[in-house]
Amino acid sequence: MNTNIEHLKYPIGTFKSQEIISETQIKDWIKTIRNFPTQLKLEVKDLSASDLKKTYRPNGWNIMQVVHHCADSHMNSFIRCKLALTEETPTIKPYHENLWAELPDANNPSIESSLIILEGLHQRWTLLLDSLNASDLNKSYFHPESQSYVNLKTNIGIYAWHCEHHLAHIKIAKNS
Repeated sequence: MNTNIEHLKYPIGTFKSQEIISETQIKDWIKTIRNFPTQLKLEVKDLSASDLKKTYRPNGWNIMQVVHHCADSHMNSFIRCKLALTEETPTIKPYHENLWAELPDANNPSIESSLIILEGLHQRWTLLLDSLNASDLNKSYFHPESQSYVNLKTNIGIYAWHCEHHLAHIKIAKNS
């Protein structure tokens, strides 16, 4: 894989886990998650059906798949947070995001339903995230694919990165 493809795949780089995560960093990440639906709407407003089929890299998802993927992925993250808060280190259920992206709902040029999901979901999600204390932020879930424990403060960082990651994909695709 050449460097250019790698850059297109990860235009903002990969998520880097941090050993120490400050309260300020968590608040910044939550702000990124809170603002994502608005930023996403701005990026996709006025795009035509053919614009929504533009991809950010060869063999990559198109804009509509990215939007639908964000709704799918962020719903999963919200549920994982709730599981970690209400169960003792639950094992989460992974899903095959690439296969989900091939389903008919992810290839529907009407992205409005996913934008609506993201708007409501992020309102609830950030309300929940804002309420977490230090003990809550250290609660975790077990991810069987990576064979790792993920605490909620790291999960918040992963999804702030995820928001920015896919916004960058959309910007690249729009300019292709």
